[in-house]
Amino acid sequence: MDPTSLVSALAGAQMGSIQMAVATKMLKMNADAASSVAQLLDAASQNFDQLANVAAGVGQNLDISV
Repeated sequence: MDPTSLVSALAGAQMGSIQMAVATKMLKMNADAASSVAQLLDAASQNFDQLANVAAGVGQNLDISV
């Protein structure tokens, strides 16, 4: 077998390994992001439940100017 072919095959295998590592990292980041979104929605739901008994119109005239 030609030495150039061996080097090319090893380089290809190394790149494949790097691509798999990057893909794994991206999948983990995507799963973490989905988990964070689920936690955020759960917290928003709990906060909304706490505000369910607030009278109508509360917070409509909030002045946020500095």
